[in-house]
Amino acid sequence: MSDQSQLQAQAAEISIDHKTLYPPSPEVVARARIKDRDTLSKFAADHPEQFWAERAEELEWYGKWEKVLDDSNKPFFKWFVGGKFNIVHNALDRHMKTWRKNKVAYIWQGEDFSERQISYADLNREVCRFANVLKSLGVKKGDRVTIYMGRVIELPIAMLACAKIGAVHSVVYGGFSVQALAGRILDSQSKVLVTCDGAYVNGKVVELKQIADDAIKEAPIVEKVVVYKRTGRKIGWVEGRDHWWHDLMKDASPVCETEVMDAEDPLFILYTSGSTGKPKALLHTHGGYAVYTYTTMRYVFDIQDEDRYWCAADPGWITGHSYIVYAPLMNGATSIIYEGGPAHPAPDRWWSIVEQYGVTILYCAPTGIRGLMRFGEEWPKKHDLSSLRLLGSVGEPINPEAWRWYYVHVGGSRCPIMDTWWQTETGGFMITPLPVTPLKPGSATQPFFGIRAEVVDDNGNPTPPGEEGYLTILAPWPGMARTIYGDPDRYVQTYWSRYPGRYFTGDSARVDQDGYFWIIGRVDDVLKVSGYRLGTAEVESALVSHPAVAEAAAIGLPHEVRGNAIYTYVILRAGYEGTPELAEELRQHVGKVMGPIARPEKVEFVAKLPKTRSGKIMRRVLKARAQGLPEGDLTTLEE
Repeated sequence: MSDQSQLQAQAAEISIDHKTLYPPSPEVVARARIKDRDTLSKFAADHPEQFWAERAEELEWYGKWEKVLDDSNKPFFKWFVGGKFNIVHNALDRHMKTWRKNKVAYIWQGEDFSERQISYADLNREVCRFANVLKSLGVKKGDRVTIYMGRVIELPIAMLACAKIGAVHSVVYGGFSVQALAGRILDSQSKVLVTCDGAYVNGKVVELKQIADDAIKEAPIVEKVVVYKRTGRKIGWVEGRDHWWHDLMKDASPVCETEVMDAEDPLFILYTSGSTGKPKALLHTHGGYAVYTYTTMRYVFDIQDEDRYWCAADPGWITGHSYIVYAPLMNGATSIIYEGGPAHPAPDRWWSIVEQYGVTILYCAPTGIRGLMRFGEEWPKKHDLSSLRLLGSVGEPINPEAWRWYYVHVGGSRCPIMDTWWQTETGGFMITPLPVTPLKPGSATQPFFGIRAEVVDDNGNPTPPGEEGYLTILAPWPGMARTIYGDPDRYVQTYWSRYPGRYFTGDSARVDQDGYFWIIGRVDDVLKVSGYRLGTAEVESALVSHPAVAEAAAIGLPHEVRGNAIYTYVILRAGYEGTPELAEELRQHVGKVMGPIARPEKVEFVAKLPKTRSGKIMRRVLKARAQGLPEGDLTTLEE
């Protein structure tokens, strides 16, 4: 068998498990909100504006839209034009008229095992109070407010309070560097900063207030700082500028009118880093974003009133914005928020939370799954996880080995995995299963209702089944970012210029013969070896399929003959030692799985991998380090 044919045949077996279908159980189908995906998909494809208008009718509007979609100024699309709306009215106000006002909105657990629960009515009061606090600090409709906090309930409260009065929140992940925070404050021109005295993560305290103080020296436009007391540690203080959260809240009124917004008014900006250049401030709006996130959560996670839903991300990421704060509250869900690290103080912390609170839906990142896999299945076995009915995956492609571990050892081989592909730019799920979708480990399955996705080659022509290309979206959707804040030209150049008329995702993918999408990774993460294109995710997946490997990263380095030589970095599971013999065994294993062409030049054992704080491996950093080159913007690096 030639290198190429062996590569294709064996990659199909490991990376793209076409043949093994995991159909939903009769129990899952019986309770699913959407039982017939195909019929609704066809309707949404044929009548996209009617489909989204009907979804929008499920929410409450101050005034109805005049036009569902305005595409007269492409690619700056507008949705529900002329509609009067506020996302907070739908997340909180409307529940005050129903039994849900006394339902638990959030169950919070600190890393130190402290606990809080807050009902929808209590959450509404706290949001109104903080909205009045912001007003007292001079915040007006359209002003930007930067939020830099740990994983506390006050983070969603601050976000919702901004949205309630029409201010635009810019959440910066708690723990980003001084430079990252300062740059985002300056870019957004925020005069108010909300932070904490510190945050607990993995048994340590992140000095948020100190980082904020240092950032303000580089971004002196900040006039007011609100500090939530979480740790009680001694912190720096500037009289007149700094204010304790609890002091301001003490006298604030629990009544605040929700600002009537236009559907296209800004809701938030959120920064996402690319491979090059400064981070991009994606701007999302009230109306379309609300309709899209509400709908995707309702159908994909099939959220029911009795569910205990846990998205284990941080509220500061787009995953947290969409699926910890806005969509769960609009759907009236009870959500879990956990403050700390997944393996602190022991590798069963997540599983103990699932058992303790009877979590029914768990949504987390593949990097979290792989990180806990390395400790073995005995840790989830210690706990009763029978409350779970659905699992979810987000942030990067999940390799089949991790998918199966998650399915078997966490979900008890009964919980469908909603493997969702989407981006900060898209606002919500774009390619995703529903509970009734037959699953293939490692595939995000099919586009959501109304989403027209296509994989194309360099010239924009659709690729044949099984052939890798570039993932594009052919038509607008309500949840899409409207622009890059302050830089519309960059928005057009980055997302709409490569394939005119299409949104270019920056991801490579392929579609199999069943129409299932397989996301390979960022276009930058594709290796060209002796004329063959290999996804780094495929090489990493082959490595992780070896019992010794917990996590892996692959990069391509220049090679005189082959174009790229594959270098790999491996984190071993507990009980294995990084010997030269094991390195050679792993090289041969990849060659056996994917064909000789994919055999790594080198396998290096490491204790950690450079990752963003959302868990994505920063392969460009590995590549720069290996070549002794500048590492570029590291503001999103975890450490």
